[in-house]
Amino acid sequence: MAPKAASAAVAFPAADVEERTRDRVLGAVLEHGPISAAELGELLGFTPAAVRRHLDHLSRDGVIEVKRAARAGAGAGRPARRYVLSSQGQSSLGDDYLDIATSALRRLSEMAGPESVREFAVERFATMESRYAPEINEAGADITARAQALSEALSRDGFVASAASIEAKAPLPAALSSVQLCQGHCPIQQLAAEFPVFCDVETEVFSRLVGVDVRRLSTLARGGHVCTTHIPTGRPAAKGPHGPAAAPDNLDEVSNHLQERP
Repeated sequence: MAPKAASAAVAFPAADVEERTRDRVLGAVLEHGPISAAELGELLGFTPAAVRRHLDHLSRDGVIEVKRAARAGAGAGRPARRYVLSSQGQSSLGDDYLDIATSALRRLSEMAGPESVREFAVERFATMESRYAPEINEAGADITARAQALSEALSRDGFVASAASIEAKAPLPAALSSVQLCQGHCPIQQLAAEFPVFCDVETEVFSRLVGVDVRRLSTLARGGHVCTTHIPTGRPAAKGPHGPAAAPDNLDEVSNHLQERP
């Protein structure tokens, strides 16, 4: 019996290490996805075999899924396998209080009308806007710099954001250059799925903060792998209440969730 007990004692720490390692892989997929197995191995310092073992386990659990993407470069080839969090994985990171909040907003809408939910969303995001505006203004009038500052502010608040510049190449005009702002995690995904007005209001806030009319391309709440916002950078910023670069007046024309599909 003693040898069996000793064997079990050794097995538990090994299992704990395995679980912690798998959590690191999951965290990397959340923060950097869509990401390939090779990129994960390089990022985390794991062997390809170890990365794939953990990815297979997470896939079986349903918390990550494969997204096939075209390979970079002119050559043809099979689409690359890249990993992202699944809807189940996103939900597992949510907050139990969202159920209560969703029920409360549903009741508010019934009693005071849908506009009352929008007013609530505006109040909620007004706090974010007031916190972010000073540091985004410090980035100056350059739209790309402002988008990067917004990305950094969102990441601090747990949205796991990134900003990628997309330069328009000839014969396309430079005015078509843009930044794609991605958010890998949405703390209110469940709530926004039932009340998309939260996505709309957040988009309007982004537009005011960076200083141009932006377009929401996809959201986690609508089934996207990430929340993606298209920010055009080839045009000057408008002037407004947040300093040298604030949003234009036509915020009602900002594209919203109705135009999204991943």
